[in-house]
Amino acid sequence: MEIIRSKANTSVKEAKKLHQKKHRTSSYLIEGWHLLEEAQKAGAKIEQVFVVEELADRVADLPKVKVVSPEILQDLADSPSPQGVVAQIGLPTLDLPEQLRGRYLVLEDVQDPGNVGTMIRTADAAAYDGVFMSDKSADIYSMKVLRSMQGSHFHLPVYRQPMSDILEFLRKNQVEILATTLSSQSVDYKQVRPQGSFALVMGNEGQGISEQVVTAADQLVHISMPGQAESLNVAVAAGILVFSFI
Repeated sequence: MEIIRSKANTSVKEAKKLHQKKHRTSSYLIEGWHLLEEAQKAGAKIEQVFVVEELADRVADLPKVKVVSPEILQDLADSPSPQGVVAQIGLPTLDLPEQLRGRYLVLEDVQDPGNVGTMIRTADAAAYDGVFMSDKSADIYSMKVLRSMQGSHFHLPVYRQPMSDILEFLRKNQVEILATTLSSQSVDYKQVRPQGSFALVMGNEGQGISEQVVTAADQLVHISMPGQAESLNVAVAAGILVFSFI
């Protein structure tokens, strides 16, 4: 069994480039057994697998398995203590649906990878029908976001578009737009009961939602806070709101 021990190996070098967004044009990396299992269950295209020698039997039935040293695996992984496997997955082609019906989460310029991953995972847990992300939000195919999502991007569609296009598409499909903001025009979320298809917009960690979202929204909502904290983490707020509207 040949074991790759050199970072100069062509496959290793090309895979390592996928840590950078500019190189993720057709594939991305996932790390760990749970994500690999989710990829298999979803029928994702597994382009190649890097695994340490003692765990190679677990991926014997997968294509293009490359056995690597622990040092190489560590170099390909993103977490401090990798589980011994990293896989290269083909990027899916995801077109906007012709008609939009159901419950959707919209992330406007959310930057933190942990927040993005947690919010998509929350939408998945609440059986939302999809997630829209502005083109200025964190890339869901970064390994930090993928680790936080825990495979939820295999369970529901995640569309990435300029925010103006997202709003236009929602309006075209007569989807009620609920947007979170602390303003004199917003109402407590407990008073809001969507009657049909809706999209919940969560804004940037520092700036909140934009003026174009405020203008497009059918209803502005907030979470009343009886305590002394000035604000909630956006992923925590999303968790409260996502489940309150199902």
